[in-house]
Amino acid sequence: MDHIPENSNSQKSSTSSSWERTVLEKLAFSAMHEQRRARRWSVFFKSLMYVYLTIIVGLLVYPKLNLDKSDTGKDHAAVVDLVGMIAEDQNANAKTIIGSLRDAVKDKNTKGIIIHANSPGGSPVQASDVYDEIRAIKKEHPDLPIYTVVSDMCASGCYYIAAASDKIFVNQASIIGSIGVLMDGFGFVNVMDKLGVERRLLTAGAHKAMLDPFSPVKENETEYMRGLLNEVHQQFIKAVRTGRGDRLKETEDMFSGLVWTGESSLKLGIADALGNDDFVAKEIIGTKKLVNFTQEELLIDRIAGKLGASIEYALKSVNKISFL
Repeated sequence: MDHIPENSNSQKSSTSSSWERTVLEKLAFSAMHEQRRARRWSVFFKSLMYVYLTIIVGLLVYPKLNLDKSDTGKDHAAVVDLVGMIAEDQNANAKTIIGSLRDAVKDKNTKGIIIHANSPGGSPVQASDVYDEIRAIKKEHPDLPIYTVVSDMCASGCYYIAAASDKIFVNQASIIGSIGVLMDGFGFVNVMDKLGVERRLLTAGAHKAMLDPFSPVKENETEYMRGLLNEVHQQFIKAVRTGRGDRLKETEDMFSGLVWTGESSLKLGIADALGNDDFVAKEIIGTKKLVNFTQEELLIDRIAGKLGASIEYALKSVNKISFL
């Protein structure tokens, strides 16, 4: 049997060890390289997600950027939206609409204002404030026309506002009118009797709990509220007559709260002509360019307002003495 030299085995062992070490080093460097690359991709995607979320939050919290509004170098028709329920805690409120109108007036390239109306109405106070603002603008800027263009609906408080404009344009299928005032609610007295629930109500002032839904109706209080509604109704009628003038062809039902189609409203003088925003801008104002000046409430302000209203409602619901 041949004898293998000891130094030969040692060389082989050393060569094997060196090869294994080289492989391990390569594997280690490769793993480190992969970790670095994975870390870089992780940082990249996290940064991308951060930018994306920042943009989303920015669009939600801040008003939408109006690209048309940023380029007002040419003559244009300014559009102000009157859309949705008219109320202080809604998008269609006096502060927002008035601010939008004033912005439109300040722009030297505004050749006319279009109030884009699509609303069932709402608060008489909010509507009255906007009505007065439109008349004030017309008085201060007699050469700047203000038109109302009705989309689907312009009823009640929306028509209150529209009556202040120079002309009202409708679609033949639009719903317009409802010159009236209402107050609604529910009565639960009979339900409470059937359930055996007793109403316990303490007040200081004979009419402090007037029209309380859990108490029987008092005729004298009902008549009093009817008087208030009639008073507001007369204010509404006066505003319409002042704004529309001799264009109105008054009938017995004109101020009864009825609504009409756009086509019928033309015959009654409730509206003036058929037309949409583009038609009025091009054919009446004389420009093809429309720029929307509608202000948008910050989302954070809207949330704060809703939270405040919820807290106020909760406080009112607590059984305690209150002037509310």
